[in-house]
Amino acid sequence: MSGYNIRARLGDASMRASPMTSQQIVNLLKLVGTPRDSALLRFSLGCEYLKCADFEAAATHLAAAVARDPGYSAAWKVLGDALAKSGRNEEALATFRKGIEVAERRGDKQAAREMAVFARRLEKNAASHKEDGAAT
Repeated sequence: MSGYNIRARLGDASMRASPMTSQQIVNLLKLVGTPRDSALLRFSLGCEYLKCADFEAAATHLAAAVARDPGYSAAWKVLGDALAKSGRNEEALATFRKGIEVAERRGDKQAAREMAVFARRLEKNAASHKEDGAAT
C-alpha cells in the first residue's frame, strides 16, 4: 500500500500522506486516532515531517503534541523550529517563549537555553527586516 492512500484524522480535518512521505510517517499515521495516539506519537510524526521539509504538517502534529502534553518542552522547541521554517516567525517566537516558560518550570535548562537562542535569532532577524524596510 502506498503512503498516498493512508489518511490520518486530525480533529475534523484529514490529511493525505504525500508520495514523498517516508515509510516511517506512513506507519505512524496508522496510529493517529487510535488508543495509541499520544503526545509522543505526534512529536515523532512532527519530527519525521520536519525531516521531509513538510513544515506545515510538522507544525500540525507538533501543535497536537503540546496540546496533549503542555509540559513537553522538546515538542515546544521543535514546534517553534517548524513554524520558523514555514515562515511563521511571529508564531514561532511566541512558541519559543511559551516553551522557555515550560522548560524552566520543569527544570529543563538545556531546552530553555536552546529556545532562548532561537528566539533571539528570530528577534534579531525581525529587527533587521524592520531596519531594512525603514531604509527603503
